[in-house]
This record gives sequence, C-alpha cells and structure tokens, in this order.
Amino acid sequence: MKMTDIRKMSTEELVNKEMDLREEISKLAFKHKIRPLENTSRVSMLRKDIARILTLRAQMSVS
Repeated sequence: MKMTDIRKMSTEELVNKEMDLREEISKLAFKHKIRPLENTSRVSMLRKDIARILTLRAQMSVS
C-alpha cells in the first residue's frame, strides 16, 4: 500500500484498515507455526503498512 493511497482515507477508514492488517498478521503468524509460509516477506510488508498508517494518524492528530 502506498502512502498516497493511505492519505486519501478518512480517520475511520485508517483505524479499520489497521485492525484488518493486524488481524492478517496474526493469521499469518498462526499459519507459519503450523507450516512454513511460501511468502514470508508478506508479514514484513504488513508491518510496514501498519507503520505508515500510524505515522499518518500521528501527523493528523498534531495538525
């Protein structure tokens, strides 16, 4: 997900997207404990997306 896409979202959409991403990370972590994931970089990409969302939310609260 690109920052330009994230900037277009409302605050409510950002919160929902963050929760969805965290849930997906949890599911992937569980699947990885059962058997190795095919694409292990997906977890890293999701974490970066969450960081982007949190950064934008912090910037919005300051402004």
